[in-house]
Amino acid sequence: MSETHAPPSSTRRRRYALIGASNRGVASFAKPMIGVAGGQDGALGYGASEDDFSAVAELVAVLDVDRMRAEAFVRTLVPEGYGPVAVYEPDQLGELLDQTRPDAVVIASPDHTHGHYIQAALAAGVDVISEKPMVATSAEAAEVVEAERASSARVHVTHNFRYPARHRRIKELLTQGAIGRPLHVALDYYVDTRHGASYFLRWNRSRAASGGLTIHKSTHHLDLIAWWLGADPTRVYAVGGRDFYGPDSPHRPRGADTPAEVRERDPYHQAQAGSGTFPEATGQARTGLFDLPYEVQYPAEAEMTLYDDEIDIEDHVASLITYDGGATAAYSVQFSAPWEGYRLTITGTHGSIEAFVGRLPGGEALPGSGSLVLRPLFAAAESIEVSAGSGGHDGADPLMRRDLFVGPDAESVAMGLMADARQGALAVATGEAIWRSAEQGRAIEISELLP
Repeated sequence: MSETHAPPSSTRRRRYALIGASNRGVASFAKPMIGVAGGQDGALGYGASEDDFSAVAELVAVLDVDRMRAEAFVRTLVPEGYGPVAVYEPDQLGELLDQTRPDAVVIASPDHTHGHYIQAALAAGVDVISEKPMVATSAEAAEVVEAERASSARVHVTHNFRYPARHRRIKELLTQGAIGRPLHVALDYYVDTRHGASYFLRWNRSRAASGGLTIHKSTHHLDLIAWWLGADPTRVYAVGGRDFYGPDSPHRPRGADTPAEVRERDPYHQAQAGSGTFPEATGQARTGLFDLPYEVQYPAEAEMTLYDDEIDIEDHVASLITYDGGATAAYSVQFSAPWEGYRLTITGTHGSIEAFVGRLPGGEALPGSGSLVLRPLFAAAESIEVSAGSGGHDGADPLMRRDLFVGPDAESVAMGLMADARQGALAVATGEAIWRSAEQGRAIEISELLP
């Protein structure tokens, strides 16, 4: 675990710059810093905050490719009298660092831009909080790890999937030896037709922008498995493809020539009619949470459908991963499912741990959701009660923000909850190995991607 740079004990607040005024960046990081509680979580679970870190954190700058969006955030959401929050564009990063002198930057921009911003901050001796994935490619991941070694600053990655109470309890059981030595993890993850489809109506649908969903989304799951096992991934074999979205989708309305005609007959759009989940043609630029505009990223004339030719990433994969401690994991993910959640079994030499979490697209929990069962090899099974957390992502986000803005407590330190640059790099490399293995039809050694 990397060194924690906690705020000084003096009255000076730690200064932050937000790079990327995304829904996640604004809702989960900027608003808690400026002391604005509440807000919209939205159907996609961006984790709007109810906690206030304005006593220890000061937002001094926002940088975004869409200047109008950043200015709208400052104008409409920063409280009057808060203090100046300067706005910059991507080519003004050097000016931002020189003029506002942040102690740390929070990076919540599109994935393919993270590496450049992280390296520039490290070169300036500025700490980094990077949204996951840390970067979009393993090559960039290696560069970030090297840059951190040469810097006085440190990188933390927001792998918040470690923080839910259920996942921390599983880690405790494994650490206590409740099932002996872990041998195998089976994790099947499902992303529903509302959430999963949304990725294919955003920049995530391009490999060049996101590295694919096995990086953008799966690094959550891949980091969690490695953290549970306390082991590094070594080899990946995977199969997968694009069978729900894109031009060859069986769900694509035939004979629909325009985006409007596609939407009228698209089963994904029809299933979510009235929910506000998917953008509709309005003749105006798309807006996100808090009605902040996307004039540059999603202009009025750029209409997207789920079946566009430029979609070039997988929408389902299945993989087998080996780890340096001898354990294995069977991991699969599907981005067009009737429900959202996962089924988990961790098998050890002395028993197994089972968990199930599931909800429908509208939020209704499936029967048995939230269950956690310990099955010793030679004793009766035990159901383990875990309290549901409050706040974004099943209570994960408030705990992670506390670690990032205030500093980790004893439990966080003991469990290694905060993810560092090396762990972020390994998660990216595993996600890249999955899509490369599926594409090339062979096993990929992690050392090929991340020496």
